[in-house]
Amino acid sequence: MTHYDLYAIGNALVDSEYEVSDALLQTMGVSKRHMTLVDTPKRAELLGHVHHVQPRQTGGGSAGNTVVALAQLGGKAFYSCKVAHDNLGDFYVKDLQAQGVDTNLTHTRASEGQTGSCMVLVTPDAERSMCTFLGVSAELDEAALNPHDIAKSKIYYMEGYLAASPTGLAAALKGRRVAQEAGVALALTLSDVSMIQFCKGGLDAMLGDGVDYLFCNLEEAQVWCGTEDLDAIRASLKKMAKMVCLTRGPEGSEILTADASCHVAAEKVKAIDTNGAGDMFAGAFLYAITRGYSPEQSASLGNHAAAAVVSQHGNRLTLGQLSAIKAYALPPLK
Repeated sequence: MTHYDLYAIGNALVDSEYEVSDALLQTMGVSKRHMTLVDTPKRAELLGHVHHVQPRQTGGGSAGNTVVALAQLGGKAFYSCKVAHDNLGDFYVKDLQAQGVDTNLTHTRASEGQTGSCMVLVTPDAERSMCTFLGVSAELDEAALNPHDIAKSKIYYMEGYLAASPTGLAAALKGRRVAQEAGVALALTLSDVSMIQFCKGGLDAMLGDGVDYLFCNLEEAQVWCGTEDLDAIRASLKKMAKMVCLTRGPEGSEILTADASCHVAAEKVKAIDTNGAGDMFAGAFLYAITRGYSPEQSASLGNHAAAAVVSQHGNRLTLGQLSAIKAYALPPLK
């Protein structure tokens, strides 16, 4: 008998989102649209550039955003991660609890160090560029896992960003083995182009002999496959998972399986901030698929949820927003 719809592992990060100009982004030396890991001195330097900008602070982390979306839609989720005994750590734990997400953090927290944080720099074209200070999240390890709960989940979800952390990768892989032995479906998000460029070996390890669900956007797929030819990309991705969710922004999403490809149109909106769009899609898709909806219906819910999150500032939607989207996008199950 399953206990959780989704069990995820990833980096616990508190997001601070700033609206900046392209000129300031260039002055800061930040790679646009991508995630860059920063250390304490670099983080202090970057903060000096935006000291005059008031940030919006929310709970974040890629897999964290995904489990919160699934829980807000009515699913049951568990999140394995790591924070410190500091103000940001307290903020993160309370945020997960308020969203109805179970976590190891109620029992396991780092005794020293700082909770991870992410500077999200949003330019006028709605693109987000991230500078991530992992803090104690870089030390995420197997102690964060609850193997008993993994074995009683429908899907085990791995955040590709863990490919950058030796201990985090080892923890993700141990959870993968537990899930596979228990017959739990496996899911992976490629997370970011930087992970593909610099940590592909870790992503390969998480992929292993294939996963049930793979999430990536078009740019990540192009870099992974080494081509911009969509037909070649589709053929390559199909070998990696039983089902691939390829998100293409305003072009919607594609669901790829060994036997078929299906395009699901996106809702037309004006994008303000793309932070969290892929995470939101994954959370909504996985909620619907674990409820018995078809891949096309699940992708439609994901598209609507992602469209809503890019239409506002911030990486999360409210419970009310997601409830309205669910009522609109999903038909009642028979």
